[in-house]
Amino acid sequence: MISRLLSICCLPLLLLTGCTLIPLEVNFTANSAMDSRLIQQDAEAFPQIDLLALNPDIIEYLEAHVPPGRSDREIVERLQTLLFDPGYLNIQYDDLITRTAIDTFESRLGNCLSVVSLYIAMARHFGVEASFQTVKMRPRWDMRGELLVLSQHINATGRLGPNSYYVVDFTPDVIVQQLTSSRVSDDYARALYFNNRGVESMISGDTDRALLYLRNALWIAPELSIGWNSIGTAYARLGNMDFAEYAFKKSFTEDRGNASPINNLVRFYYNQGEYDLSERYSQAIARFNARNPYYHYSLGNVAYGNGDFELARDYYRQAIRRKESEPEFYLALSLTLKELGDEEEADRMFGMARYLLAASEIYLPGRERMRIVDENSILGNIRGGLRISTRGD
Repeated sequence: MISRLLSICCLPLLLLTGCTLIPLEVNFTANSAMDSRLIQQDAEAFPQIDLLALNPDIIEYLEAHVPPGRSDREIVERLQTLLFDPGYLNIQYDDLITRTAIDTFESRLGNCLSVVSLYIAMARHFGVEASFQTVKMRPRWDMRGELLVLSQHINATGRLGPNSYYVVDFTPDVIVQQLTSSRVSDDYARALYFNNRGVESMISGDTDRALLYLRNALWIAPELSIGWNSIGTAYARLGNMDFAEYAFKKSFTEDRGNASPINNLVRFYYNQGEYDLSERYSQAIARFNARNPYYHYSLGNVAYGNGDFELARDYYRQAIRRKESEPEFYLALSLTLKELGDEEEADRMFGMARYLLAASEIYLPGRERMRIVDENSILGNIRGGLRISTRGD
């Protein structure tokens, strides 16, 4: 059976870098009547689920562990300690299910959307500004049965004053792409929650339940490209090929930098016996991959893992030629050159990576769960898991 690509925020689509678009016309016209047939609801289907609600136990815990009269900066630092330190909640990463803030607190487990929801709810309880923020990350796939899941990333951010803001993350050692963050509304985050639950239901084999979640995600945010891709996969599983084809095309038109629906259409048309159309879509993806630095980087990783260091070196150099500002490419090339015995060039590539890391806002969320950015400062330091990053105006 041919696998299908899905997306969950911090669990699953192939995210393309920057503003790159796939040069492909899919012969599609959006149809509101067809949208309604796929979504099949005209009101919130799960009003009892509140992603950001706090219960009395959480509020009591906060009041007991956050002294009154603290500044916003002191509060965001304290919340980081309460959530992640072994002496307190010590929340652990778990990507099997997306939880609400309350469920995350009670289970002490969560993926990035779950934990960020709890953090935002806690911060707002104290009047601290807190918002969801999506961030593109280096592609990372996970095979789950017949479904190929590709992770995305979300974190929390808020302003602490006119010239400073904070960012809080919770994902083990992902590499985010610089200059790709975007604040999103609570409704959008809620739609991501239901998309996640839908994909998780498909992974467990409950496609009917998945449809309920995915329809609700699209009712909340009809522009959610990953939601259309997910519901297309669900309808394909149920044998409704007209709905599946429409949803995949709708997903792509909502975000022409999203390759997942095109990959799914390649498989869809192949399974339908439309080999010429499948090949045309496949060639469009191949043309994109030729320009995509992360595609070459991933091939370099495969070559490196196989011990073919010369091939890995060539792929990493191709990735750098396509995107010179990504420090991870230089780090990988540095390691490869060391394996090839070119210590001088390896050191130079490592120096380039350090320079790019110091000059940008790139960070490793899994190792550095919180940072406060002072936009007026030109100095930086790191202490106790809190990074004070700098950026000139």
